[in-house]
Amino acid sequence: MPARLTESIDFHGSALMLRAERQKVLAGNIANADTPGFSARDFDFKAALADATGAKSGPAMARPSASAFVVSTTNIGHVGGTATGNAGGSRIDSTAMKYRNPEQPSLDGNSVDLDRERANFADNALRYEAALRFINGSVRNLLSAIRGD
Repeated sequence: MPARLTESIDFHGSALMLRAERQKVLAGNIANADTPGFSARDFDFKAALADATGAKSGPAMARPSASAFVVSTTNIGHVGGTATGNAGGSRIDSTAMKYRNPEQPSLDGNSVDLDRERANFADNALRYEAALRFINGSVRNLLSAIRGD
């Protein structure tokens, strides 16, 4: 029974963590907009969320798999993980990352389209905020039910 109470929070928590990871990737793309030869990267959010929640397809509310929350660090002295060489402790497998095909190739080989990256960054930030609000609403509802309000 308690697991059913937290299914929504678990799902939105997984989405929140993946949104944060995507924000890092998009910020990296924007930061390297002037780097010659840099290829813009991104990942399929829907597939990553399905993998993180153990769902086959769609927004099914399932408990996240243990492998979705593997904590890794870059230094053995960091708290909460083991040194694996995974810079930044990313939860996205490097094989899940995809390169973007540029719509207008540049002479220096850079595939970052700044307008697209900024739009994706803003969209992702908005969806991150929505996930936070869903979690806050779910917690408020649970607390209200516990208190009997």
